[in-house]
Amino acid sequence: AQLVESGGGLVQPGGSLRLSCAASGFTISRYVMSWYRQAPGKERELVADIIGSGGRTNYVDSVKGRFTISRHNDKNTVYLQMNSLKPEDTAVYYCHAVFLNYQHWGQGTQVTVSS
Repeated sequence: AQLVESGGGLVQPGGSLRLSCAASGFTISRYVMSWYRQAPGKERELVADIIGSGGRTNYVDSVKGRFTISRHNDKNTVYLQMNSLKPEDTAVYYCHAVFLNYQHWGQGTQVTVSS
């Protein structure tokens, strides 16, 4: 089982990126799916998660109104749409899946916001 992130890159402040997290070896529909990020010298923090079949979402305050997490169960993929990006959003972004005692991490994708 694995998670593979993609979509990171270099973007100017105010720009947008869409991260994707493709799962294989398991079905994401039963899992709580999350995006975390870790900036240099800082601890990894939870950015957003999406829970249950109803798709209830939660966001860290710093990204509310700018980021949107979504899941496409048929594609076994989770997305993070990031708008109005700021330099402080620069970090490695990781996808995470958890269900009961099972959890999986992706390898991370770098997002750099700079002019």
